[in-house]
Amino acid sequence: MAKKKVFVSFDYENDKHYKFLLEAWDANPEFDFRFSDLSSQEINSWSVSRIKGALTTRINQATYTLVIVGKEASKRHKDWKEIGYENWLNFEIAKSKENGNKLVAVKIDSEYESPEELLGAGAKWAMSFKQDAIIKALQDA
Repeated sequence: MAKKKVFVSFDYENDKHYKFLLEAWDANPEFDFRFSDLSSQEINSWSVSRIKGALTTRINQATYTLVIVGKEASKRHKDWKEIGYENWLNFEIAKSKENGNKLVAVKIDSEYESPEELLGAGAKWAMSFKQDAIIKALQDA
């Protein structure tokens, strides 16, 4: 099976440890995870327009977008008006849909609210953060 190019969308402040776990799983030869997060160290800017550009470039390099739905996934970001969406996750999902990326979502807890852009988007779901559930969702996407 060919490696998959995956953009991971997640709340950096609250869910980065899940991204780190995915990095640990990256040793799996079936998948080529490509990560982007919102940290200023990676994008090296607080400018919303520069962050949007950097994220869009990374999203466009992927064929899959894996959305980690944590507790704050639907929380309004302080810069939501400038972002143009409720938060960065919604922006990343919208750009992923525009790019034609296959969407996969994993809920950390089934009670957490999904980002609005994910609803009705045809995403494949993993209802737990387990490697086999995520791999199956990616394969089914």
